[in-house]
Amino acid sequence: MFQKLFDRTLALAGHRHALPSLAVVAFIESSIFPVPPHLMLAPMVLARPERAWRIAAVCTLASVLGGLFGYAIGYFLFDVAGEPIIAAYGFEEQFARFRAGYNEWGAWIVALFGATPFPYKVITIASGVTQLNLVTFTLASLASRGFTFFLIAALLKYFGPPMQAFIEKRLGLMITIVFLAVIGGVVALKYL
Repeated sequence: MFQKLFDRTLALAGHRHALPSLAVVAFIESSIFPVPPHLMLAPMVLARPERAWRIAAVCTLASVLGGLFGYAIGYFLFDVAGEPIIAAYGFEEQFARFRAGYNEWGAWIVALFGATPFPYKVITIASGVTQLNLVTFTLASLASRGFTFFLIAALLKYFGPPMQAFIEKRLGLMITIVFLAVIGGVVALKYL
């Protein structure tokens, strides 16, 4: 099933309505869809490098709007479905600690995981569940998602197809390492 979804998403990149399709994929990937928009972004930029910035901008904006939808899912549906489950298992105290910790580090969590291969939808829904400040969530999402999509667009625009193999294999790991180093530095400064 996922292979068909993957193939279908990739095929949309070559369609004459690829840019609106990219927007739809980026939007729904931020809350429910399992296939990342990077799969469409890369071939679209390779096919039309002169439109790289526009493609990255559409992907970023649609992803952040989809992230707001994921936030709404967490915010509005948690009371209906999540809270009774937590109460049934007696985890109210643990969840209160999780919520406090998440909100203390929320901007960093969204910024870090929004730019890594970690599923962004998990972060969007968790941010809504914990009621992370909406402005903080939105700005961190714009920064992280924009960083990722514009970096991919720039690499492909200037270095072309050879860069695609690097992006597919190692870019997520490289971004994760950089952000972990930044987070480690912030934590070290706070506690040392």
